[in-house]
Amino acid sequence: YNSIMKCDLDIRKDLYGNIVMSGGTTMYAGISDRMQKEITALAPSSMKVKIVAPPERKYSVWIGGSILASLSTFAQMWVTKLEYDEGGPAIVHRKCF
Repeated sequence: YNSIMKCDLDIRKDLYGNIVMSGGTTMYAGISDRMQKEITALAPSSMKVKIVAPPERKYSVWIGGSILASLSTFAQMWVTKLEYDEGGPAIVHRKCF
């Protein structure tokens, strides 16, 4: 809810309608129903809240990272240990943003 409210008003409807649960901690029984109920209670009454809880969500973070790493366009953003040692955390901003 807080993250959506920090976004531009124009995209909030889309964000409320496309909440995707991912990661192992989303596998708890009933968590998607609870998330639906709590966000619906916080969101403006005119907003349609949709929670998507794919069955493979336990691994979706890893799957997404795997797909990203396989893209040729992503290779230019890779940071080697040497680059990180020389540039520190700022190297990530220089190469990725």
